[in-house]
Amino acid sequence: MTTFAYCRVSTLDQDTTIQEEAIHKAYPDAVIRTEKASGKTTEGREVLELILDMVSKGDKLVVWKLDRLARNMNDLTNIVQTLEDKGASLEILDQKIDTSTASGKAFLQMLGVFAEFETNLRKERQMAGIAKAKAEGKYRGKQAVIDTEKVRELKAKGMGATAISRELGIGRASVYRILNG
Repeated sequence: MTTFAYCRVSTLDQDTTIQEEAIHKAYPDAVIRTEKASGKTTEGREVLELILDMVSKGDKLVVWKLDRLARNMNDLTNIVQTLEDKGASLEILDQKIDTSTASGKAFLQMLGVFAEFETNLRKERQMAGIAKAKAEGKYRGKQAVIDTEKVRELKAKGMGATAISRELGIGRASVYRILNG
């Protein structure tokens, strides 16, 4: 039996030290892997995918907190189902949940529902704040970071879209959007 540990943070200025220390304390021999990626979805989380590929019968996946693994019920359900299909289990240290037990599975599902509910409430509050700011004329959205005049200037000098995108460090699709817009 191997204990795999997954630690995740969302931004480059965060680190996984607290998660790693908690897991190492509970499972000194755990194989700990870390990742810096958004938790909104499991897509693009290569370290998590690798662990889920490697896990086999009798193994355990350990995470510090539920939100380090999944932030919506669909992803959580898929991860748990993948582990079950392989004969492995999931343990969440902070909430003391272990899916190798019936009560652990039930409690995990309830927590997952509440985690998704919290995410949806946060989105609703954010949208309400944006709507209020727009109504007050204070919201301008994301500011443009591409110098459209520079794109047109380089095109007028005979540069192609690929050369312009390389010169300005922007995507070629952005160049086309500006030139065709």
